[in-house]
Amino acid sequence: MFSRFFQKFDWWLNLSILFLFAASLISLLSAQPQLFWKQIIWIILGYALAYSIIAFDWRSFINYKGVILGIYGLSNFLLIVTLVVAPNINGHRSWIPIGPFQFQASVFAALALIIVLANFFKKKHASIARISSLAQSFVYFLIPAGLILLEKDMGSTLLLFLIWFGFVLVSGIPWKKLLILFLIFAVVGTGMWFYFLKDYQKQRVIGLFSPNKDVLGINYNVAQAKIAIGSAGVFGKGFRQGTQVQLGFLPEAQTDFIFSAIIEEWGLLAGFLMIVALTSIIVRIVYIGMEERNNFNRFICLGTAIFFCASFIFNTGSNTGLMPVIGVPFPFLSYGGSHLFIEMMLVGMVQSVKYRKTYV
Repeated sequence: MFSRFFQKFDWWLNLSILFLFAASLISLLSAQPQLFWKQIIWIILGYALAYSIIAFDWRSFINYKGVILGIYGLSNFLLIVTLVVAPNINGHRSWIPIGPFQFQASVFAALALIIVLANFFKKKHASIARISSLAQSFVYFLIPAGLILLEKDMGSTLLLFLIWFGFVLVSGIPWKKLLILFLIFAVVGTGMWFYFLKDYQKQRVIGLFSPNKDVLGINYNVAQAKIAIGSAGVFGKGFRQGTQVQLGFLPEAQTDFIFSAIIEEWGLLAGFLMIVALTSIIVRIVYIGMEERNNFNRFICLGTAIFFCASFIFNTGSNTGLMPVIGVPFPFLSYGGSHLFIEMMLVGMVQSVKYRKTYV
């Protein structure tokens, strides 16, 4: 039983994910001991979910377009439910309460978008330069993105956008059409700045270019994260010795800023190894996708790589002051069941692609 499990699970992916899980558990044990056992449960359930998906046959799945559209429709329905029943926390409605647990529908929306775009681009990638094809793919992004914007979750909205834009890029869009897209987005972005973004969101962007401004206000989170990273040294301050983490100066040390929390106690070397681990996961997923001949499977792998890459850029950028703080977790590292389950589902889907190519 166990030998078959490890045979089906790609060792490169598995070791990198286990390393990030280990770093997450050590950090939680140091900063939030009450969350340590919960995260272990999420990890076990996540692996069980990934292993179950490995046995799933994509060849039968892609023959039913209704199933794919059903997943996409369900994700949008859950986003609507979030708007109706989710409690207002700091001005945001992002979590559906389910007994003692909470579910973040926007993360499931990212999975659904990857699946529906993979199904769309498997046939349309050759004609993506057509305005009709490009517009249809954009509508798939726009519907969940609009619902998430109503939740005031800018981070998840940007994540969905990068998933869509990544699909467009890997589909081979001509550079002239790409330039037109950039110009359109520049105009839309300017309009959003003046007519849509809230003042606090604008201040976060302004704070990106003025890091020493209002360090006790809008730049507080980033300032504390920088202190945690800058004071760590090569090997860190040691287990439960990080002042920013242990004294509560570093906010959300278990989720948004877990990257900084780990570096403070375990050093820049640990940060480098975390980056190497996630980079290895992304590179391996891209390799598996490029080796696949089936376009749907290939786009599933590439979409998964885009998702992990975008999440990594947003999270580490927020931790280092290179990007505004938008609340995107570090894949496999940040605490929480919703995003971890979706991440493991995506890994299971990639493993299913590799397993059937290798053993079937």
